[in-house]
Amino acid sequence: MNFTLLITVFMTAITLVAAAYIIAKLIGPRSYNRIKGEPYESGIPTRGSSWIPIHVGYYLFAILFLMFDVETVFLYPWAVVVKEFGSMALLSIGFFLLVLVFCLAYAWRKGALEWK
Repeated sequence: MNFTLLITVFMTAITLVAAAYIIAKLIGPRSYNRIKGEPYESGIPTRGSSWIPIHVGYYLFAILFLMFDVETVFLYPWAVVVKEFGSMALLSIGFFLLVLVFCLAYAWRKGALEWK
């Protein structure tokens, strides 16, 4: 890949993000008050402290979901080019799915998918 093209893409991205931020600051509404700064959940004001500990199981479940969700997204490009690569593509996706199954079995055996 051409180095100047890469620099041009990065500079364009930085310029567009900066321009969008500046335009939003210039034309965006500015009404600040104390109520807007308070935390809320689903439109209902909170009672007590918002800094309560959350069970780690929720985070573990979310990370596992994202991991398997992102990995299955890799199946779409494979499905597009499977005819072009033939048996090698089938072998590679078989290995990929085997690793996914082993990871799921490991998480299941460790109890990461159980709610306690």
